[in-house]
Amino acid sequence: MTGPTSSNSNLGIYCVLAGMFLISMNDMFIKAMSGDYPLHQIIAMRSGIGIILTFGVLMYEGGFSLLNTGKPALHILRGLLIVFANSAIYAAIVAMPLATANALYFMAPLFVTLLSIPILGEKVGPRRFAAIGVGFVGVLIMMGPEVAAGASGLGWIVVLPVLAAAGYGLMSVLTRKLGATSRASALTIHLQVAFLIVSGIMYLVAGDGRFVTADSSASAQFLLRAWVWPAPEDTLVIAGLGAMSAVIGYLLTQAYRLSNASAVAPFEYVLLIYSLFWGWTVFGEWPAPTVFIGAAIVIASGVYVFVREGRRRS
Repeated sequence: MTGPTSSNSNLGIYCVLAGMFLISMNDMFIKAMSGDYPLHQIIAMRSGIGIILTFGVLMYEGGFSLLNTGKPALHILRGLLIVFANSAIYAAIVAMPLATANALYFMAPLFVTLLSIPILGEKVGPRRFAAIGVGFVGVLIMMGPEVAAGASGLGWIVVLPVLAAAGYGLMSVLTRKLGATSRASALTIHLQVAFLIVSGIMYLVAGDGRFVTADSSASAQFLLRAWVWPAPEDTLVIAGLGAMSAVIGYLLTQAYRLSNASAVAPFEYVLLIYSLFWGWTVFGEWPAPTVFIGAAIVIASGVYVFVREGRRRS
């Protein structure tokens, strides 16, 4: 398979930068609504609106025939991975500062680089392997104080962003693989359908709130709270989330279609800047010093991986 051109790689980077800004806004609004609605109801309403908008793009790019795929199993796996990643990261952001959750989530680009070896056949040398190992050390620095604190801290919840990063990393690599034969709009619709199906199952299983109590953690309540009819003042926010969902899905799908996965992924680190801004201005949050130290190590590792990637391809 022919590698991406320089112009396509640059466009992929621009797509990631724009997508990260919209993701930060999406995270902020979802956290703000987490005390009133369950996660999978928000996702269902968001995806219902998003899929309508994405169908418009699909018609522009070629019509319903683009939805046909010769690899249904991989598309199903990709959809389940993004649902898992979203559920894990959103369950985390209600219990910790936005920037802390996203700093831990920054392992995703390193997972992308690691997973691109067996799935995409990309070459990763010993120096980039070492950088990935250093990145894991940065994550341990961020997680350590909370894990040590046990019940008095975040406990097991601190692991959720890392699990989300692993799921997202694998999903991103599959996007690169499937993007060789599928358009961005079709790949985005597949994800929206996965969100809707899983949200419908969650409604049938836990939509009445039977599995949550007053003693449940904030994350468990967000995942399992009973579904309610949206308040009129929230409908505009939900519509905005749906529009952002469609645009985010399209931007990130395009990014990994147009660029090498290990080259474009490190630019997702700009999300930390956006998350710090929203967390501070909207929720009055500020991460612990260890988060900044660990995040700096992870970001440095990711940037090194990107620089090595660029030199290898030059």
